Amino acid sequence: MNTVTVQASKTYEVKIGSGLLDTIGQELSRIAKGKVMVITDETVAPLYLGRVYRSLTQAGFTVYTSSVPSGEGSKDLKYYVNLLELVAEKQLTRSDTLIALGGGVVGDLTGFVAASYLRGIRFVQIPTTLLAMVDSSVGGKTAVNLRAGKNLAGAFHQPSLVLCDPSLLDTLEEDVFRAGCAEVLKTAILFDRELFAHLREKTLNFDREWVITRCIQWKRDIVCADEFDRGQRQLLNLGHTVGHAIEALTEYDTPHGYAVAVGCCIIARAFSQDQEEIVDCFRAFGLPTDSYFSAKVLAGAALSDKKRQGDTITIVVPTAIGDCKLRSIPISELETVIKVGLTHE
Repeated sequence: MNTVTVQASKTYEVKIGSGLLDTIGQELSRIAKGKVMVITDETVAPLYLGRVYRSLTQAGFTVYTSSVPSGEGSKDLKYYVNLLELVAEKQLTRSDTLIALGGGVVGDLTGFVAASYLRGIRFVQIPTTLLAMVDSSVGGKTAVNLRAGKNLAGAFHQPSLVLCDPSLLDTLEEDVFRAGCAEVLKTAILFDRELFAHLREKTLNFDREWVITRCIQWKRDIVCADEFDRGQRQLLNLGHTVGHAIEALTEYDTPHGYAVAVGCCIIARAFSQDQEEIVDCFRAFGLPTDSYFSAKVLAGAALSDKKRQGDTITIVVPTAIGDCKLRSIPISELETVIKVGLTHE
């Protein structure tokens, strides 16, 4: 087992190791007591909710559970309000805990409920997808979507504990696992040539515990330096401006990781000296590398992105693997940038 300590506005541990799921009761009892509500989704519940419930009750916790539909559609104000009402109905207090058991949707939704109920209560992340393990479960970003765009209503609220159990990845459908690989590749392109080399050599057979730990260490470093996303943390948005546009244009039928893969490849073609190496690696993981949408359509959809500031938008420019920079450009130039990165224009 590996442990990464995050020292942000709240200090907490991220533990990575097979078998950790069944230790949640023991782990939580070290930092909390009282009531617990486990929030999960309809895919994860039959797989893992029973084990979590058993571990928590054996540790002496009073446990409630709630399940939302699987998929991006649950990151909606309707489910957010329903969960707030349920937490209030069960009379949870600031001494109690919410647990997010699931992928990024469940983590974001649960975290936003925890951030806003009683102006903030404790919550714990148990990510069940690779994408959530290496990205969304760490760093305290919580949110739901609005009709105008993704993650437009949310708050910064750090978890009190994160448990990453790589054995849970064995039950993922292949396309879901591949989607998580896009965020792993993104981290390697941003910061780490050694990680990129390992991924290029091993592709889908990479060392899961080592890679997850490495990605979390990089995420930790960025979060501790820029917790509230005013500077260097925006580097983590590599590929996301175009990626979020693709998600919106496809009404979220395109998985987040697939959309980010396309976004990374488009921006790499536009700017990176290592563009062929980057695109080939995404292709080796079975991820998409181009979009059938035009540059004009993609740029239009991207303008609702929260990274826009007035007449400019901040993009992440990968000049080379391990060397990425933030660049603010006029929104009028975004279409041109995207056009350079598309293969069909």
